[in-house]
Amino acid sequence: MPALAEVIAALEQAYPPELAESWDAVGLVCGDPAENVDKVLFCVDPVDETVEEAIDGAAQLIVAHHPLLLRGVHGVPADSTKGRLVHRLIRAGVALYCAHTNADSASPGVSDALAAAIGLTVLGPLDPREDGVTGIGRIGELPSPEPLSAFVERVAKALPRTEPGVYGAGDPDRLIRRVAVSGGSGDSYLKRATAAGVDAYVTADLRHHPAGEHLADIAEVPALVGVTHWASEWPWCEQASAVVRAAFAGNVDLHVSTRCTDPWTLRATRTEH
Repeated sequence: MPALAEVIAALEQAYPPELAESWDAVGLVCGDPAENVDKVLFCVDPVDETVEEAIDGAAQLIVAHHPLLLRGVHGVPADSTKGRLVHRLIRAGVALYCAHTNADSASPGVSDALAAAIGLTVLGPLDPREDGVTGIGRIGELPSPEPLSAFVERVAKALPRTEPGVYGAGDPDRLIRRVAVSGGSGDSYLKRATAAGVDAYVTADLRHHPAGEHLADIAEVPALVGVTHWASEWPWCEQASAVVRAAFAGNVDLHVSTRCTDPWTLRATRTEH
């Protein structure tokens, strides 16, 4: 049974902390590096539901993508939202480790997992770092071209179900072969996707004005496929669990949470015109 420090070392070899953005907060949030770990829960969000899942399942470690304490705090009182979670974790003996933008930029990382789920062969990063291998987003290719309408259906079938679902913007008959993806909020990379000459760009949290201005560009621009933030990053959980599985085969019980932690729980559609 490995110590928490050994599990962290394996994760940080796959997702080096130095790849994290300067504003990010990655690493161990709470937990004793000397304590042993025999069960790990992987999730996108460290929230009440996943903390409860870890405690109920007797996990000693949560590996989450999103940081719990991204912005500076001066205290974690138990009557605050995040302080309550920290207290629950410590009282239950559950450590929390977060790999955020370091997992986004790593190779393979979050966008590799998204690309693989969709069925893309990855060609390289969308926004490469100096080494040309790591960086935000990925560019990939489908095995053969397909209409945008079919591609949107492909993405919907590849990712876990969410209430908002998957939506597309562009000519439904446009053939899609070369695709850019970026797990999480990615509309700041719209110009990079256009410069890459891809047929479609898949990302989350597409905002009205950036998307509209992108589509109104006089140049030929990628069609857009929007998904929820949680759904775009959830495939990474299995990738991260594979890292720990490879390092400690047979000695650690690994579980990927399937609890949807999207904030959106209801949807209504007006059918009449």
